[in-house]
Amino acid sequence: MKTLLIVMMNMVFLFAGFTAVRGASGAEKMAVSAGMNWLSLIDSGKYTESWRDASVLFRGAVTAEQWRASLDGVRKPLGKPVKREMVNAEESTALPGAPDGRYVVMTMQSVFEHKQFATETVTVMLDNDGVWRAAGYFIK
Repeated sequence: MKTLLIVMMNMVFLFAGFTAVRGASGAEKMAVSAGMNWLSLIDSGKYTESWRDASVLFRGAVTAEQWRASLDGVRKPLGKPVKREMVNAEESTALPGAPDGRYVVMTMQSVFEHKQFATETVTVMLDNDGVWRAAGYFIK
């Protein structure tokens, strides 16, 4: 599981050096909507479905079983989300450890039943078929 988290963090969650595009473009709004819809699958415990809905890049980095086990260990103990507030959404064309493409990195401040303060980061990417899909998730 440690390797899984390292791979995911190396893929999409290192922020140093990525090029951000300021302002909420139409693409950014669609990406945020896709990210929030994906998070709702996780919120409702549909971990395998969230894996199936994720980007090709994501599914290539982690198996459905690894993803489910990771969320069972990290997310499930937090309980249901009580509040989630978007802090930032930035569009990028390059992220360390990931191929060049179109990404939106979303940062949210969240409250869960069993954790009063958490920072969630969801990265979505424009997938090969032109649909915005999740490329990574990190919570601390």
